[in-house]
Amino acid sequence: MGDIRHALPGDLDVLTTIEAASYPPAEGASKKSIRERLAHFSDCFWLLETEEKEVTAFINGMLTNKTELTDEMYDHPELHRENGRWLMIFSVVTHPRYRGQGYASRVMERVIEDMRGQKRSGIVLTCKEGLLPFYARFGFVNEGISASTHGDVTWYQMRLTF
Repeated sequence: MGDIRHALPGDLDVLTTIEAASYPPAEGASKKSIRERLAHFSDCFWLLETEEKEVTAFINGMLTNKTELTDEMYDHPELHRENGRWLMIFSVVTHPRYRGQGYASRVMERVIEDMRGQKRSGIVLTCKEGLLPFYARFGFVNEGISASTHGDVTWYQMRLTF
């Protein structure tokens, strides 16, 4: 399946392509947003590559001491706090060509392992109703409908507490 690594500035185009293929325009991060996130917290991007070095899936988010994922976090990477207790996940995405093969699960397992190892408090994300069972498999607990209005859809907040 390849290796998991953190993002580099040269990954911008492939990350933008996978993000755009995974979310409608109102929900996905723009190239500008991904560029700014990379500049502020590239170590909060986990990328899974094939043995041929093709990125197949990635997860990104930011660290904070806040306990709720808010819409302002998506577009304000300067809110990232290196010593934050909580990881707020923004994207869990797989290149369309590689979906259904467990790649996103493998990356999520690594993110959880890393956050536990760093003695963080836990991980928060929002997802659509259809993905609740996917995240529950990792131990995330559904906290109900999120206050988020990102992309004008209904989001559910999920939390994994360590």
